[in-house]
This record gives sequence, structure tokens and C-alpha cells, in this order.
Amino acid sequence: MRGMKLFTIGFAGKSAEEFFTSLVKNKVRKVIDVRLNNVSQLAGFTRKNDLKYFLKVIANIEYEYVPLLAATKELMDGFRGGKISWEEYEAAYLDLLEERQVLTKLKPEDFDRACLLCSEEKPDHCHRRLAAEWLKGKWGGIEVRHIL
Repeated sequence: MRGMKLFTIGFAGKSAEEFFTSLVKNKVRKVIDVRLNNVSQLAGFTRKNDLKYFLKVIANIEYEYVPLLAATKELMDGFRGGKISWEEYEAAYLDLLEERQVLTKLKPEDFDRACLLCSEEKPDHCHRRLAAEWLKGKWGGIEVRHIL
């Protein structure tokens, strides 16, 4: 895993130009979509099929949907609704990754120069950051970089 880079990005607050330019500038080779809902009208230019097309045509970047790394609706609603704290959300999400046996289903090499995609503008309170850091802790040798 030495020298492996894993990026994260959120699309909220970004124009399509900013979003795609950031991916190209960072030499991302694949976007890994970790959203629970990637077909919503609120996703704009990042709706699943549109995003897959734009990534290929604009930047020759691959697209993969990996719901295995998505948070559950109940977990997201609990945090957004103020029923659970960020610390509780984080612990529950990390437990979820273990329960799903994520490490037995994903290959580290598929994540080199990949970028985890979610909607949150910043990584501070987003599961994409938690997933990236968790993978780094399990696989080692990964540099995680958040594209803002």
C-alpha cells in the first residue's frame, strides 16, 4: 500500500466546473460513490448515470457505486435530526463497516488514486472521511487527502 493516495470530495457548494477541475488537478482515476441515495434530483450533475457519463467524457475517470460504504438512512436521520451526537454517529458508522465485513469485500488496489464521493461540502461531519480514515487504519500506507 506504500504511496497509495485516497481522496474524498463532496459536491455541495461546488459548481460542475470546480468539481471536475478538482478531480483532474488531483489526478483522480476513479470516483467511488459512497452515497446512500445517488439518484435524487438534489444531486444535480452528480446523479449516478449523469456523473458516470460526465466523468468519462470530461476527464476519462472511472465511476463505481459502493453502497457498502454508505451510512444507513436511520443513522443519517438520527444525526441530522439531532437525536444522536457526532460521536455516536461515528461509533455506529464504524461498527456498521465491521458488521458489513467491508474488508472481505473490497480490494485495496481498487482505491489507489480513487476519490470517495458524498454530498457534504466539508469532510468534518461526513462518513466519507470516516470511511477513508478507517480504510487507512486497516490497510496502512495510505495518504488520505480531502479535496475542498
